Amino acid sequence: MTSPPVSRRKFIKQTSSALLASSLLDQPVSSQNTPDDSPHQMTLDLTPRAIGVNTNQLLSLNALATKHGFTSVAPPLGQLAELSDSQLGELLAQMKEQGITWGTAGCPVSVLSAPSQYESQLARLPALARSLAKAGGTRVNTYISPSSASMTYMTNFQLWSKRLRQIAAILKDHGQRLGLEYIGTHTLLIRRKYPFIHTMAETKDLIDDTGASNIGFVLDSWHWWQAGDRAEDILTLKGEEIIAVDLNDAPRDKPKREQLDNQRELPMATGVIDTRSFLSAINQTGFDGPVRAEPFNAPLNRMDDEAACAMTSAALKKAFALLG
Repeated sequence: MTSPPVSRRKFIKQTSSALLASSLLDQPVSSQNTPDDSPHQMTLDLTPRAIGVNTNQLLSLNALATKHGFTSVAPPLGQLAELSDSQLGELLAQMKEQGITWGTAGCPVSVLSAPSQYESQLARLPALARSLAKAGGTRVNTYISPSSASMTYMTNFQLWSKRLRQIAAILKDHGQRLGLEYIGTHTLLIRRKYPFIHTMAETKDLIDDTGASNIGFVLDSWHWWQAGDRAEDILTLKGEEIIAVDLNDAPRDKPKREQLDNQRELPMATGVIDTRSFLSAINQTGFDGPVRAEPFNAPLNRMDDEAACAMTSAALKKAFALLG
């Protein structure tokens, strides 16, 4: 499959309907702008695209993050590359004053691009990685499509291993780690003829095959639950092997194997997914990076930016409170 970089939202929308039965609209919206004080080193991350927040401008994002108690924001690579040294210095000084750090940037290279497009994206990566490094960013992430219409498992595996090795080498030159998110959603796994990687164990096999020391995991509670992975599987990892974490919950009205990837809930909304076990295991690894919500939730997406940030922050803090 050929897909542009950072195209997961489009990919997911093509797989299922846009309707969503959700209780989010019935929940109170409040601005909880006090920092989280749970015993962990993780950051409460604001990734605007994942919660329907329309602004992607750094100053606006930082203002939203500060107001609603987020402690990291997703770095927009394109904007960082355009900043002058003085502009970057002012931005970093502001972030330091506000207590905000960088989360993880979306990888601008799509492993599944056609050869010419892939080579073009790869050629641009060093400059973007340099800009991210100059700003202090150290984390980049992508996701693995769980099925293919044309490639068998082994053919697909070999392509991913080869290209990830190339991408990781460039990122390593700039002190950055690449996180891989496996997609466990059953309805996506069976959507195309050839199933592909959709569990933590298979992702580990792929990472091992690349031989790259700077590739790790993006762990999403939704995909962990869909794949049938367990807390014990998370505990096999070291904190530095986890690049980012996504927290989501699932609707109550569909059997597990019929759930649709773009019809999720904010963390702790329904209790269908065992957030306590998932997040506790993550915490025990010593993970110290960004924790995001990625519900692809229609009611949340219809809210204005302030309300969406307030509700997302409250949900993440509620999950963090499980850690004691």
